[in-house]
Amino acid sequence: MNPLTERLSKLSAAEEFLEFFCIPFDEGVVHVNRLHILKRFYQYLRQENGLGELDEGAMYQRYRSLLLKAYGDFVNSSAAQEKVMKVFQDAEAKSFSIDKLRETMPSRT
Repeated sequence: MNPLTERLSKLSAAEEFLEFFCIPFDEGVVHVNRLHILKRFYQYLRQENGLGELDEGAMYQRYRSLLLKAYGDFVNSSAAQEKVMKVFQDAEAKSFSIDKLRETMPSRT
């Protein structure tokens, strides 16, 4: 484990990650979306190629930019819109409209 990932492994709260990477944040956004931000950050990390080949300084900058991007997703959107967590993904699949509901109701004559 490289020194950066070793230090990151000791962090747990979204606020700790944001502070570690010197990212200013709105506590209200983080309070409501902390798990969503961290999961999105993890998703962005998994999509990156060549992170392990970077030196510690470059890796820090890359991780920082990905966390900033993840945080920004929830500043400009909501957890329900971003659908990071399975519960929101499942809710979209099961959604229906009022019109569809009306179609299933017997007609009144």
